[in-house]
Amino acid sequence: MLNKNAKLSVKIFAQDIEQKPTRDGYGEGLVFAGEGNSNVVVLCADLTESTRSEAFSKKFPERFFEVGVAEQNLATIAAGMGISGKIPFISSYATFSPGRNWEQIRTTISYNDSNVKIAGAHAGISVGPDGATHQAIEDIATMRVMANMKVFVPCDAIEAKKATVAAAKLWGPVYLRFGREKMPVFTTEETPFTPGKAEIFWESSGKGNRAKKPQAAIIACGSLTHYALLAAKELDEEGVGVCVVNCHTIKPLDENTILEIAKRCGAVVTAEEHQISGGLGGAVSEFLVKKYPVPMEFIGMKNVFGESGEPKELMEKYGMGVKDIKNAVKKVIARKK
Repeated sequence: MLNKNAKLSVKIFAQDIEQKPTRDGYGEGLVFAGEGNSNVVVLCADLTESTRSEAFSKKFPERFFEVGVAEQNLATIAAGMGISGKIPFISSYATFSPGRNWEQIRTTISYNDSNVKIAGAHAGISVGPDGATHQAIEDIATMRVMANMKVFVPCDAIEAKKATVAAAKLWGPVYLRFGREKMPVFTTEETPFTPGKAEIFWESSGKGNRAKKPQAAIIACGSLTHYALLAAKELDEEGVGVCVVNCHTIKPLDENTILEIAKRCGAVVTAEEHQISGGLGGAVSEFLVKKYPVPMEFIGMKNVFGESGEPKELMEKYGMGVKDIKNAVKKVIARKK
């Protein structure tokens, strides 16, 4: 059943649920943050409309800086602003920033603990027809490993707006990951969002129908959070109990919630639109192997690059669909037994 405390949309499983890309939430969050703090500035690398920085540029033109196709300069200029009292947000496609300018982010932003927020748009294989060169599936790993860096992967457009606003209020480097493809908007303005705090979105109660109390936990982030909820509903109807955790903050990881869930369920599946190495699955497994080892399965890209295609078709081809999450849950429960 849906966790009432999470205050999710009651239309979560409906066919007519609103669809918006998470990058839209980023654009809305920028304007909101800019209205609340005059130190918020935005820089972009010739992708103002695509990254949804456009609304901020029109409302606050004196606080918007178009750097052009120069992602290394984008990071370095922002680093100077970030140690000078400003709150700079920099945006580009994730394959270019933090892809192309990783060293500048490391040395000028993270090393100096500069107050810069890095927005990586068009992340994951759901970029679709743009193909492997534009499908950032390594960015969570490369940013998570960086000292001083926080990493947010919002699950829908509303949460993306909240993450953007929250990033403006936090000191230090933050990486925000967004997608291009439209996806279900299944949280509400009232759904809790606290940096570093994972939320339980679904939990089988063992009451009413055949569903049992949770036998496994699905810990998801980004676009796969909604897939995880769809899988949980189908599993519930089959009598398989699970809980679904929205782990929007990869770093710092909510170790308390993950430990409690692992102890209660005894098995974990992680789900992310990213390589299974180094991302959410890596963070969760690194923690649990030290504190409370349990059987785990990993949903994500399995050491391969993507290709051109329709987003939904690619998600299915590379094993990140609802049926794949269900199979992983059944597999990990069997291993537990």
